[in-house]
Amino acid sequence: QVQLRESGGGLVQGGDSLRLSCTASGVTFTSYAISWFREGPGKDREFVGGVSGSGDTTYYTDSVKGRFIISRDNTKDAVSLHMNDLQTDDKALERCAATTGRTHYYDDYAQLGAYGDWGQGTQVTVSS
Repeated sequence: QVQLRESGGGLVQGGDSLRLSCTASGVTFTSYAISWFREGPGKDREFVGGVSGSGDTTYYTDSVKGRFIISRDNTKDAVSLHMNDLQTDDKALERCAATTGRTHYYDDYAQLGAYGDWGQGTQVTVSS
């Protein structure tokens, strides 16, 4: 029902920055909390960060806290992930996901099973 599309990935050097975007169509965007997950080589899918439907609340996993910032512009049906000081461990397919479930606390956002709609992803590659 909701279509999500990521963009902004690419190849960067360590210490560089990227801004990823997640845009939605086919839904009332403010009804959805949006989170970013990443799938690195040989790694399980990992929660990166999330933002509430209103944009009032954000959460981040410890490994990106202070480096990544999520922002939301509901007038454009878009969520951005600003990725700063990228490291080689950040190499991953970055995907955004949407849920209308209750998402009030960190554990609600980080729970993989809460999300039923996913974008195809955008690749982030970081060289040393």
